[in-house]
Amino acid sequence: MSARITPGSLRQLGLPAFAMSRIAGKVTGTTPPAIFTTLGHAKGLYWGWLHFAARLMPFGSLPRRESELVILRVAHRRGSAYEWAHHVRLGERVGVTQRDLEALQDDTSHHWSAREATLLASADALLTGRDLDDSQWERLSSTLTERECVEFLLLVGHYDMLATTLHTLRVSPDAPASVHWPGQAETDAQAIRSSRG
Repeated sequence: MSARITPGSLRQLGLPAFAMSRIAGKVTGTTPPAIFTTLGHAKGLYWGWLHFAARLMPFGSLPRRESELVILRVAHRRGSAYEWAHHVRLGERVGVTQRDLEALQDDTSHHWSAREATLLASADALLTGRDLDDSQWERLSSTLTERECVEFLLLVGHYDMLATTLHTLRVSPDAPASVHWPGQAETDAQAIRSSRG
């Protein structure tokens, strides 16, 4: 499937979004992430979304490993190849293992700590029923602080929304940097110089 909105160029995105996508690609070890070069078409909305998303991850109050496990569970449940590939890379940096990845896709796994099992069961309940019953809420709220509970709900909802957006726009997972990056730094520098006039 081809993308319904193609990744934006320097002219379409503007210099700040274009440069940020290049930096993000270097961080993730991929080509400039299509999530940024596609959503960047939305201009001011893009920057508002990016600020909100960053407050959930990586700057949220939940430990990074836990937020990555939750994001990966959402990606798996929603069949989001982009989210899954992107967050496998990010998750590996904060201790998500191959065994974790396998367990995230196995509903019968007993691999998790009690806290992780509560987070994943709560994410599953939200993704299927859009709510937590009283017993599941009790488990979640006895595991997390009130602030973390709110953040958790927003995290699941945000990545569910993002999976829908990425799927509908037909955004494909990012290629490893080595596929497209030889000479890319100079190409980017030339594009930036020419945009300045």
